[in-house]
Amino acid sequence: MTLTADRGVSWSGDDGIERRSRSREPRRSWASAQPFERRQTPFNVDGLRRATAWRSVGVRYAATTMALDLAIAATVGCVAVVGAVGASAATFGAILGGLLFVVIVAACRGYQHDALGDGPGEFQAVLRAAGLVAVALMIYAYALDAAVPQVVVFVGVPVAAALACLVRYGRRRRLHHLRGKGAAMRSTIVVGDPSSAGRVIHDLAGAPHHGYRVDGVCVPAAEAQDAVADVPVVGAIADVVQVAADRAAEVVIITGSALSGDALRRLSWALGRTGAHMVVAPDIVEVARPRLSVRPTAGLSLLEVEVDTPRRRLIAKSIIDVTLAAIVGLLVLPVVIAAAVLVRTTSRGPALFRQTRVGVDGRPFTIWKLRTMYVDADERRAALLAQNEGAGLLFKLHDDPRVTSVGRILRRFSIDELPQLWNVVRGDMSLVGPRPPLEVEVEAYEDEVQRRRCVKPGLTGLWQVSGRSDLDWDEAVRLDLRYADNWSVAMDLMIMWKTGRAVLRGAGAY
Repeated sequence: MTLTADRGVSWSGDDGIERRSRSREPRRSWASAQPFERRQTPFNVDGLRRATAWRSVGVRYAATTMALDLAIAATVGCVAVVGAVGASAATFGAILGGLLFVVIVAACRGYQHDALGDGPGEFQAVLRAAGLVAVALMIYAYALDAAVPQVVVFVGVPVAAALACLVRYGRRRRLHHLRGKGAAMRSTIVVGDPSSAGRVIHDLAGAPHHGYRVDGVCVPAAEAQDAVADVPVVGAIADVVQVAADRAAEVVIITGSALSGDALRRLSWALGRTGAHMVVAPDIVEVARPRLSVRPTAGLSLLEVEVDTPRRRLIAKSIIDVTLAAIVGLLVLPVVIAAAVLVRTTSRGPALFRQTRVGVDGRPFTIWKLRTMYVDADERRAALLAQNEGAGLLFKLHDDPRVTSVGRILRRFSIDELPQLWNVVRGDMSLVGPRPPLEVEVEAYEDEVQRRRCVKPGLTGLWQVSGRSDLDWDEAVRLDLRYADNWSVAMDLMIMWKTGRAVLRGAGAY
């Protein structure tokens, strides 16, 4: 499909005759200086200027975040040095240090309102800024032979960064709560064939915390249907620029194969004049950074997909796994011993339960857990199959009579999983990864589910922070495949952070 300079979207059929899709609006060239008609509608102001939720809220959100970062950095800096240099000098130096911190966070793109509240970018910006501030203070002390208290570099900067991240996390939780109610959303138009557009609409509706509210769809033949996935069809593809202007859309998502090449390029020019962002959703699904990167080559934007995990990332994951598992294992050892005593004294059988599971690349290993069921649980399972509440290969019951009273408590707070830290130290498992499957489950895997076995199974994972046992089989598989395709050290750290919240809430643990 291409775009004619003055007639809109067109294409050629197999007979070589040019065909044009129908449009609801008069056709305007997307390459012209005025690719749409300025007019006032119920959705915009003065025919173009926006009053939509996230454009107005986002700027205030970014400004407030900047002010909070400044206050945190200045306060921590003042407390760190006030005993050494006095109150007045400490206040002046802390304000300068706070300003330096804010400037570096801004340089690291930590205050872009389009990126705030979604993804790890803002936290990464804070951590990078903290590292650069520490380096800057050390260079300043060395170059000018200045007396910079070590407590500022090695305590103050990390504490300020940690507090800034905690405050951002709290504000993000509040923002996600608002978005769950439909507030602070980006007005979005989806463009493409009904099948591709419907898939995008479904995925965005299932994750409102990302902030996309789909208000309309533009399809090749607007007169053929009134809605796609319960979202109204507001025009043909040729109408998208006028629709974006009329509806004050902040984002236009292009999906499917309805537009490509020069048409996409010219559409980007036209949407630039409306102020809307253009996002292209590629046909490759559930693959994101760091596996995806854009490589400009010969005037083309080549989307490169990483097909093999870099060795440096695997080494970093292994180091983090072994180090954290050993430290946490020693810290929780008294809890494991106490729990084991309770298990042993309240029901017949051993305190520990071991079972063969399948690890990376199909290698079997023995998993260790605190026993939470009666010793005859396997024999009693057949009698409970009719009550199975799971789907696919999962067997689960909310009130499983095979679980002991102590076992219910251990499961609620995932204490029964703590012995698996030994599996992590041994290298059988990772701290983060897909759920370790049984051999019988692997034997019944369909083709694409085999992808789960390309990474080590984990003590926690996306399934753990997304509902645990409340997830059905298809959703658990989808999350495991997403992790296998897109895992990174940053994702692992984020999942570990969220695991604590999931465990404390106890949701989906039975």
